Amino acid sequence: MNVPSLSRTSAVRLLVFLVIVSLLAPAAVSALTYDPAEQTDLERGTITSPANNSTVISAQGYTFQGNTNPKKPARLVSVDERGNLEWTHDDRVGGDAWFFDVDPMPNGNLLVSSPRAGDTLVFELDPDTQERVWEQRFDMTDTHDVAYLGDDRIAIANMRQWNESADRSDDRVVVYNRSTEEFTWEWYFRNHYPPSTDGGYSEDWTHVNDVDHIGEDRLLLSPRNFDQAIVVDMETKEIVERLGSDDDYSVMREQHNPDWLRSENGTPTILVADSENNRVVEYAKEDGEWVRTWEVGSESLNWPRDADRLPNGNTLVTDTLNHRVMEITPTGEVVWEYYATWGPYDAERMGTGPESSGPTIRDMNASGSYAITGSANLTAGGEGGVGFDGRIRATFADTPLEGPMNEFATRWAHVTPWLRPVWMSGWDFVWAIGAVLVGFGWAIGELVAGRRKIAAGVRRLADR
Repeated sequence: MNVPSLSRTSAVRLLVFLVIVSLLAPAAVSALTYDPAEQTDLERGTITSPANNSTVISAQGYTFQGNTNPKKPARLVSVDERGNLEWTHDDRVGGDAWFFDVDPMPNGNLLVSSPRAGDTLVFELDPDTQERVWEQRFDMTDTHDVAYLGDDRIAIANMRQWNESADRSDDRVVVYNRSTEEFTWEWYFRNHYPPSTDGGYSEDWTHVNDVDHIGEDRLLLSPRNFDQAIVVDMETKEIVERLGSDDDYSVMREQHNPDWLRSENGTPTILVADSENNRVVEYAKEDGEWVRTWEVGSESLNWPRDADRLPNGNTLVTDTLNHRVMEITPTGEVVWEYYATWGPYDAERMGTGPESSGPTIRDMNASGSYAITGSANLTAGGEGGVGFDGRIRATFADTPLEGPMNEFATRWAHVTPWLRPVWMSGWDFVWAIGAVLVGFGWAIGELVAGRRKIAAGVRRLADR
């Protein structure tokens, strides 16, 4: 009995099919074996020294065009001195919100920025009762930061303010008075930066993610896409201090939440989460130049987005894509740590004010570059073990492609965690994308191989 052999075309199809199945197999195994109980959600990490008060954390969560992933929740979380959960607060309207800035107010309440599809809700939350004292909606998209200025005034960092009729960005910072229900002050970036900045006007030109009142009628702003932190005089509307410049990644790269400090001798100092460089840095201004005095975490942080200097000299760091908040000493030792999925954005130690309130690194004689040590290094948020981005960097190190491949690795590390299902590891995601690409190539090949038959079929339909 003769067994018909496979044609070459059929053999190729079978081989491609087996490759796709092999690439999808790790993800399938992960899906079948995933146990939510084993996944870190809200959990204490290393605690060798109790905090001096509660810590409130805003977890951004995953929300895209109004669709919320319940496995990547957005919420506020309060944790006590020893890392015990005190309360959580989520959105009571719809479920399409996410949380960014949370600031302690002078009365002990919290000022919260909570955008959702199409607008932003700002509210004052009583942490004891979990009730909102007041809330105000603004026709603003993706607002990351607001700041309480006193006398019912709120400063708002208004990004993504695209003026379609004028074909320009109207990104701005405004002050809103709740008593009069009016905007009483506004400042436009386009009046102080050339349109060519960051490659030209776009719908997300500045991505201004922070506004802080630093006294003397001055505001510290963070136009993230410009790789700068600037100080604006509210009376003259001039930029009076500037750290960094557009595309100078050696200073900062798409930073978040800079804080203004002054040393004991009055030296201006800026502490900032240098997000795309995966580190926290501090700069002091000497003889008219900004000098980096501190760097921590470049080997272990993954997109940090907040860093506050505490009165005891330690720094509270929000390590977004490691889903943790850490209090570290000036030399990088973790003394308090909490894991809060999904994607923590801001963390505030109650009783210390809304921003940094401690000494500068130089005042503590601790200048230098340090690794972070002592973390529990828990796996949170569906992260994988060995990262694909790390493998890419290692593979192309010291080659002509090192620069562009490092750029690709950075983007991969900061984008794919938001897209990847929580049950899928980083490498599962890589193999699944590989399967999609192979399948796409297969489909293109089939179309090319059968183009004559397809064309003939189209002609027959046209002739009917």
